[in-house]
Order: sequence, then structure tokens, then C-alpha cells
Amino acid sequence: MPEIVDVAIVGFGPVGAALANLLGQAGLSVAVFEREAAIYPLPRAIHFDGEVMRVFHAMGLRDAVESVSRPGDKPMRFVNASGRTLLVRGGTSLDGPHGCANNHYFHQPELEAMLREGVKRFPAVRVHRRHEVRAIEPRGDAVRVTVDNLADQCQVELDARYVVGCDGARSLVRRTMGSPMEDLGLHQPWLVFDALLKRDASLPDHTVQYCNPSRPATYCNVIGNRRRWEIMLMPGDDEAAIAKPESVWQLVSRWISPADADIERAVVYTFHSVIARGWRAGRLLLAGDSAHQTPPFLGQGLCAGIRDAANLAWKLALVLRGAADDRLLDTYESERSPHVREFIALAVRLGEVIQTTDPAVAAERDRKFDAGAPEIFEFPAPGLGPGVHTGGGTPVGQPFPQPMLADGRRLDAAVGDGFALIATRACLAAVDGATDARLAAAGVTRLDDTHPALAAWLADHDSAAVLIRPDRYIAGRAADGAGVAALAALLPQRGTPAHTHGAASA
Repeated sequence: MPEIVDVAIVGFGPVGAALANLLGQAGLSVAVFEREAAIYPLPRAIHFDGEVMRVFHAMGLRDAVESVSRPGDKPMRFVNASGRTLLVRGGTSLDGPHGCANNHYFHQPELEAMLREGVKRFPAVRVHRRHEVRAIEPRGDAVRVTVDNLADQCQVELDARYVVGCDGARSLVRRTMGSPMEDLGLHQPWLVFDALLKRDASLPDHTVQYCNPSRPATYCNVIGNRRRWEIMLMPGDDEAAIAKPESVWQLVSRWISPADADIERAVVYTFHSVIARGWRAGRLLLAGDSAHQTPPFLGQGLCAGIRDAANLAWKLALVLRGAADDRLLDTYESERSPHVREFIALAVRLGEVIQTTDPAVAAERDRKFDAGAPEIFEFPAPGLGPGVHTGGGTPVGQPFPQPMLADGRRLDAAVGDGFALIATRACLAAVDGATDARLAAAGVTRLDDTHPALAAWLADHDSAAVLIRPDRYIAGRAADGAGVAALAALLPQRGTPAHTHGAASA
């Protein structure tokens, strides 16, 4: 009989590695299959946000990740053809709501190395490089995974209780599931040029979106001596020719020359906006680019995949431990799909600002920004779709902030990796016996308002209690001890379907 594991992960990019860390931390047995022998050595993703750093912190990898990243301490500016700033995305190195800077820049191979090193902490997580998954066959209470060992030229089989496809845009897992991709309307080729500076070239210390109708472009100050340009292809451009060094240097000649920098990579990508319909089919699930792809104008592609991993990991852990019915996994897509769709929609809207090539349309766009000072926008904070929360709008279904507590710990260190109830002392004292027993049985950590930061949050949100999920999202609020019983009803358990928002009220 083939070996059986709790979860098989197909793909060991940053999303697969993040999920492997979270599942390993939960004590699950995991097999990871990756076709390539080593990390792809060239730059790809370059940005993640504060919520993602918080996930890395939850894995115990914050220090390691901080060693290979930098805070995005300067705003991103959208400028028109004359150099006038139209729009500003806020940026600061100060701690934001997640207990860290809101934006971070990095070199993907270094980040992947940190995540892969983290996986080594968990003996029950085994990584199989040079192994290509050939077939996936659901078989009742497990999935048979057939894998080619490319190093030994042999074939092996393994059974997994669940399989997660972190295998990118051409996902085998998604094809096996038969999940179609919904087209959200943007498909535009861009040249992506990564350079290594050899000397000071007097470049901006912040990201600039050049909203120039003659040739839209983006410049990014990444990390260290790494800089990136993304340059939109125009009608008549030859995709093969434009990525050649002589063409690249001509396109970036206003900024740098070969005397200033070396080319690390120049390649044409088509920016897509698509989302899968069907992230779960029985024991098969999707995460990351296999489930959605977004244009890079918000820097949210990697972020969306790490959020997938954080949402899915705690649900798989509860189901595989027998603490929750597997219908809990249906809330993965119902929560995450609307959330990522909002980010994609905003990226597409920003793309419309940046990618305008009609001079008349660009002039009208510029006039709309002429009303006053440049508009400043922060990252959106969309709520989760229907799932394990009461709904009811902000802040339910959004992340709870991570303040420093009175004892010097960050909130996440105090609450651990399970559910947490934060409440006033009076509210906790009024919780009835049955509710108290249910909270205890579910291992819910309780914190009270002796911590000034928590007392302030409760007061600001007119609440006596708030239930926080393992992924730090708010499940619901209560006005008194009786309301805590409704919050306790949200806790997943065997034999009951997962709650959707509106299933309980506080």
C-alpha cells in the first residue's frame, strides 16, 4: 500500500512553502512535490504587505524574513507625462495595524530560501524535489498521487487525505478539478526588466508609476542595488526583439545606461486578471496562482497566495484532527474568492489609470486629478466573503490589529495559534456555564481589558467581546455575556456545518 499523509502540496514556490510551514507547525504530515531541483534564481515578486509579514511572524520566521527584506518607507507616486503627481499610495516604515510596516520589498529567491529553511523544522513535512506530479485520482477517503521521480527515472505513488495545488497558472490540480478560470478583463503584455546597479545613478528612492500615454512604465526601488522597470508594450512592438539588451537599454536610457547597471533579467510577461470558479472539489484544493492571477499594480499577487495559505491551513488542521466537519473547507473559497476579487478589481482600475495610451483620454484623466492636492490612498481592507464569522460589516471579517500588550508581548504571541476571545472582565464574568465549557473545549484563549490597547479597541468598537480566528480575522463581536454564547456557536466542531455570516448574531 502507498504511504498516506495528511496533505500533499503540489508546488514548492512561496505559497506552497508557506502552507507547508503552517501545516507543519500544526503537527500534520505533509508531502511536498516540486519539479525543479532548486529555487528559480531570478527576481519575480518583489512586494508583500503587513498582513503577510504577520503570517510570517506566526510561522516563527519574521526575523529571518526581515533579514532579506526592507520596509517600504516611501510612498508610491503616480505621475503623468509632464511629471505632475496624480495619485499617491501611502508608505511608512512605522508599525501599522499588523505590528510591522505596511509594505515590504524583497528578492524572491532569498525569501523562498527562508521559507524552505523554515520547513526543515518539521520532521513530518517532507520535500521531494525533482518530482513531477503526473496524475491525481480521488479515491474515497484519500487521493492517489502518482509522481515521476525525475532524478531516478522511476514512478512512485502516495495517498493523501487532501491535495493542495500551489502549482501556478498552468495548474495540473486545477485541470484535474475541472475548475474554469473567470476572465476579469485585463490581459496586457509588459517588459519586466531587473537591473543590478553598479554605481549611484541618482534614481528615485520610491516606486513611480509613469502614466505616460506614449509609453506607460513603472520603476521600483526593490532592495539593495536591485531596481526594476516594467514597460508596457505598444502596438507594433516585437515581443522577442524588445527584450534584447539593445532594446532594453534604449527604453530605459532616460534613467540608466550600461555603465550604471547590469541586466539581471529582461522578459515579456502578460499581466492577467483571472480567478478560478471552484477552489475545492472534494479533497482537492487550490491556492495562489492556480486559483487567481492579478496585475502587479498593487503588488498583491504574492500577498493573495499567502493569505490563501493562512486561511486554509487552520481549517485543514481542524478537519484533519477530527475537531471540525470537512464542510468547514467549503468556507475557504467562499471567504477568499470575494476578498481577492476586490484586490484584483482595484489593480485593474489602477491599470486603467496607468495604461491609458490615448492622449485625449489621458488629458481627461489628468483633469479629474486637478481638483486639489494629489489623492492619497492606502491598501484596501476588504472583508471576507461568507464563512466563519457573523458578517455585519466592518470590522467583522477583517483582521484584528496586533497591538503591544501590557506585559510586553505582541497580541499574536499571547493568543497562540487558535481562537481567542477578547472581552471586558465584566463580560467574561457573565458568560454562562455551557458557553464557558464550549470555549474551554475548543481551546479558546481569553484576554481581558486589563491590557489598555485591548480595552481601547473594545471601547472604540462599542463591544464587550470579540472572537478572533486562528488567522487573526474577526469572527464576531458581542455586547454582553449573553452575546458570547452566539460567538461560541461559531466555533467549528464535528458533525455541524460551517457557519456562514448571518448564521449567528452578537
